[in-house]
Amino acid sequence: MTRWMASALYLAVLATGAAYAAAGLAPGWSVSELAAFVGGLLALLAVEQVARRGRWAVGLLIARMALLEVVAAGDGPGFARVLYVLVPFFAYFTLGRRWSIGLAAGYLLVAVVRTVAVPDWFRNPELVSDLLMFLIGTVLSVAAAAVADQQRRSRMRAEELVAELSAAQRRVAELSAAAERNRLARDIHDSVGHHLTAISVQLQKAQAFRVRDDEVADRAVRDAQSAASRALREVRESVGALRAEPFSLAAALATLAHGLDDPDFRVSLELTGSEAGHPRAGLEALYRVAQEALTNARRHAGADLVRVALSFAGAATLEVADNGRGFAVESATGSGLPGMRDRLAALGGTVRIESAPGHGTRVTASVGSAG
Repeated sequence: MTRWMASALYLAVLATGAAYAAAGLAPGWSVSELAAFVGGLLALLAVEQVARRGRWAVGLLIARMALLEVVAAGDGPGFARVLYVLVPFFAYFTLGRRWSIGLAAGYLLVAVVRTVAVPDWFRNPELVSDLLMFLIGTVLSVAAAAVADQQRRSRMRAEELVAELSAAQRRVAELSAAAERNRLARDIHDSVGHHLTAISVQLQKAQAFRVRDDEVADRAVRDAQSAASRALREVRESVGALRAEPFSLAAALATLAHGLDDPDFRVSLELTGSEAGHPRAGLEALYRVAQEALTNARRHAGADLVRVALSFAGAATLEVADNGRGFAVESATGSGLPGMRDRLAALGGTVRIESAPGHGTRVTASVGSAG
């Protein structure tokens, strides 16, 4: 932006000088002076093109100052005096505020000395006006550079904060994934360990009654088979969403509901809208909520009917309602409910749990929207 502003000023001064020279309005302007004037301005334009690369900042500032003197030496009419305000402006970004103010003060001192060197200068309104305008222009130039530099620093700080926020989000995601893995490990250990213990007991029972009572032995084998099937289903439910293949929340919920559905625990699934465009992280978080809610309904609530509703009207919303015994939400213990809330909160989502003793439980979770 600053380069284009400076180039525009160079072109404006060049066009003005060329117009006056062509119209013969500056008769005292020699050919050599005009050549220095035009050549210096063209060289300044070239400097701004080189400055686009962001290198040799101090050298380019010195080049600007030297070329301005060349232009001023050939500027009989005085068109290029306004360009001196650019020096403290560029110096602010290159050398800092003190150098900018120092150069501005130096140019102002030179302007004052040149003005007062003219006999009866104070009687010449044009000289006084030029000096005043140069003073105002220089002050405004330094002020504009200060504002632009502050904006640049603010932008850089904002970019740093964005980078820090991104790093923090990645860290949160890593911690969330680690916490999820730990929870799954505990669930698998507890559920599979329990079922394996039951299988072992039933098989020992079958072996003990194999000769004494065939009916008891057969029933024990059937119970062991049932425990093995339940263990297998729970393992599949726990690890199915962790596979690297594309994830579909609707399909995962259908598999989850089908695996849990039996005559003593009926699970119905309702789907509204399309999950296309919704971030995978949010969909997986909703799956975890459904898994937790269904597990609680079966293990702890004594429910025999659960309704699972999934809607994609804007945000992705999951509702799991059971007809179990219910509980007092405010006095609930354990890590399941806080885990639901933390998982959704990390993604900007929400979880609402409604329950009361004897009135069942309703879990409503919502996260994000389609991108």
